[in-house]
Amino acid sequence: MTPDPEKAARDLLQFYADTGVDALVGEEPVDRFAEPAGAPKEAAAPTPERRPLAMPAIPASRMPAAAAPPPPEEAVMAAREAAKSAATLDDLRAVLERFEGCALRTTAKRLVFADGNPAARLMFVGEAPGREEDLEGLPFVGRSGKLLDLMLKAIGLDRTHVYIANIVPWRPPGNRDPSLHETAICLPFIQRQIELVNPQILVCLGKPSTATLLGVTDGIRKTRGRWLAYHNGPNQIRAMPTFHPAYLLRSPLEKRFAWKDFLAIKKALAG
Repeated sequence: MTPDPEKAARDLLQFYADTGVDALVGEEPVDRFAEPAGAPKEAAAPTPERRPLAMPAIPASRMPAAAAPPPPEEAVMAAREAAKSAATLDDLRAVLERFEGCALRTTAKRLVFADGNPAARLMFVGEAPGREEDLEGLPFVGRSGKLLDLMLKAIGLDRTHVYIANIVPWRPPGNRDPSLHETAICLPFIQRQIELVNPQILVCLGKPSTATLLGVTDGIRKTRGRWLAYHNGPNQIRAMPTFHPAYLLRSPLEKRFAWKDFLAIKKALAG
C-alpha cells in the first residue's frame, strides 16, 4: 500500500503540536549573523551578544495542574478545628507550623508567632508582620516595634511584662494588607492564642485589629482610648483600641493621644 504523503505530513505536524513544538526550523543550523552571500564587505562591526534561544512555549493545557488552595470556607473550618486542638501555646505554634490552609505561609520566610511573656497581664495584638518581622520571626521588631518599646518604657514596662502577637502570623507579600479571607482563616488561631494567654487587658493596635477582634468598624481616631469588652469564651477581657505604632511614625502629632491611652492602661494595671 502506497503511503499517503499528506496524511504523513499531518500526522507529523500533530506529533509536533502534542509535544509542545510551536515553531518549525530547518534540519541544518543557520548562522543568522552571517552576511548574505555576495553582499559587499564593510568594516567589521562588533559581534552582537549571543543570547540563549528561548525554549518553545508549552501550551497551558499541557502544563501540570497546580494544587488548588482549599475554598475559604473550608480553610476557616479547618483553622477552627486545628486551633481548638491546641492545649498550650507551644501546641498552637506547632499547629500553625503545619497548617496549610493559608496561602501566605508559602510566600513568608518565617512564622511570626509571638514575643514577650505568656504569663503577662497585658497583651498587644497588631495586624500582620512586616519585612523585619518576617526575617526574625518575631512581631514588632522593625521601626514600629522600636517605637512600641519606647512607649512601654514610658509607663515602666518592657517586653518581659507584656505579650505581643498579630492577627495574621505570616507576612503578606510586599507588606500589603491581609485580605478579608486571609484574616478570617487566621482569626481562630489568634482567638485561641488570646484564650490561652488570658490577659487582664487586651490592647488592639490599629483599626484592623480593633475591627477583627472587637467588631468595631468606626475609625481608630474615634474608638481609641475607649474601654471595650473582648469576649473570651464565657469571660470578658477589658480591651482598648489605640493607634498602631506604624501610624504614629507617619503621624507623630497623634502620639499625644497614644500617650493618654498608655497612661490609662498603666492605671488599669495598677488597679
